Amino acid sequence: MKLNGTTIRAHSLTDPGSCLVSILLVLLPFCVAWQTAGAQQQRGVSEGSSLLTTTEVVEKVVEMNRRRAQALHSYHGTRTYRVEYAGLLGATRAEMVVDVIYQAPGTKEFTIRSSTGSTLIMDKVFKKLLQAEKDALSMEGQRRTALSSENYEFTMVRYECTALRRMYVLTVDPKTKSKFLFHGRVWVDADDFAVVRLEAEPAKNPSFWTKSSQIEQSYQKVNDFWLPERNHSISSIRLGGRAELTIEYQSYKITASKPVHPELAQQIARSQDTTPSHNGNEH
Repeated sequence: MKLNGTTIRAHSLTDPGSCLVSILLVLLPFCVAWQTAGAQQQRGVSEGSSLLTTTEVVEKVVEMNRRRAQALHSYHGTRTYRVEYAGLLGATRAEMVVDVIYQAPGTKEFTIRSSTGSTLIMDKVFKKLLQAEKDALSMEGQRRTALSSENYEFTMVRYECTALRRMYVLTVDPKTKSKFLFHGRVWVDADDFAVVRLEAEPAKNPSFWTKSSQIEQSYQKVNDFWLPERNHSISSIRLGGRAELTIEYQSYKITASKPVHPELAQQIARSQDTTPSHNGNEH
């Protein structure tokens, strides 16, 4: 095909955008906030009778993910996508700012606010990433990418206490070599049972042109929900060079939701209904 008068051949060595698209599309399923303050305290998982087993942690993660998904009705936010490529083919970069509106159960609308840099990367990477995210919202897409015992084997590594939170650290190994899965480590908040950080690489090499891809993703808590905060990946390209993708998520606003813990909300409501009222005439 032709773009701006230039002939583009799929997987051509003169086409960094075509090489990047197959590499970067696999990153969307892992769009799963971490911030280290001071030195971390770590202890073995066997220490302390109150610690959960690996199976118990995974079961709680799956259950809480289900609850949060059912409770979150809509939100909107802004993202900044950046790609930088440097190697034998030269250097190229691009940036796109996108507004997103989510409506349950599976609709996302994207509006491109601004874009700069390589038009090729805009069309063959960023826009395909947006479309891939829409596709992943289907029931089948969510099932095959879910962090669950159906897709992964889990092993407990340690229990961490930081100044911000307590976390279980688990290794994650996919049961199949799917491009939608990964292997690495996840950090699970010990109170909310939400993944707050992951370090991973794809279970299956997404492209012939890729030697390796390293992914780091973090989440932030917005009201009762854990939403993506930052995704950073570096892919080493065969024959030299590397591609770097960064997605930053900002300005979240939850526009409609239900309580994540409806039974707790009902208890609070009942306690408020039975609390005697007081006025200024009572002594």
